Amino acid sequence: MLDKFKEAKQLELDSLRKDFVEGRIPGVYQGERPSFVEAIKAKGPGAIIAEFKPASPSKGVLRENANPLDFADDYAKNGAAAISVLTEHKYFGGHPDYLFMMSQAGVPLLRKDFIFDPLQVAMTASSPASAVLLIARMCDDVKHLQQLIGIARMPGLAPVVEIFDQADLDMAREAGADIIQVNNRDLDTLETTLDQARNFIKQKKDGELWICASGVNERSEVEEMAGLGFDAILVGTSLMQAENPGEKLAELTGAK
Repeated sequence: MLDKFKEAKQLELDSLRKDFVEGRIPGVYQGERPSFVEAIKAKGPGAIIAEFKPASPSKGVLRENANPLDFADDYAKNGAAAISVLTEHKYFGGHPDYLFMMSQAGVPLLRKDFIFDPLQVAMTASSPASAVLLIARMCDDVKHLQQLIGIARMPGLAPVVEIFDQADLDMAREAGADIIQVNNRDLDTLETTLDQARNFIKQKKDGELWICASGVNERSEVEEMAGLGFDAILVGTSLMQAENPGEKLAELTGAK
């Protein structure tokens, strides 16, 4: 599955490299970049990272004509600590411009895409994103991941390293990651189980910030994950499919 996603990014990478060679990579974003980590700590444990993704590989189109501006406002008003913004187009219906559109809500943004090249991190730094997702197993080795983490931190981006198994966690820590995102989805079957999060959280160390991603749909599950030690829970599909996303978010945060 990840190989398929990596392949889909090739045209974008070829374009970025051409731009780089010809001196057209934009500079670092000069506007406000609210702290992703502080926002989660302020509302955690169990802070909600509300995701905007018009589609997904497992479920297809989640919401027709989804307006990122409306979602950003709804998420900000209903207690999201941060917003995860899908920028991958082919499988998730996203676009990098959504980062600029959704930044108006004033909530820290996590850029979620298949990022494995330094130029992709540099492009993220030219946007209002506060954090960038790095998937451990999309990197060739520890040095590769370490390089991406370092490039992200230079302009003030928080590198969120996603893991699926023990080898990923070991690699993330060796590379210097301090924000760990546990993905509960099986990449082969696309099924989710919270047992993944329940097992991995036992290894959380002092000084680390942990995020539970995929498979959380109800307030009771948010409370369980928070009780186990997760600082934040990333929720996407159930919000995108809700009749009223703002109300669903308020329910998940416990405000309703």
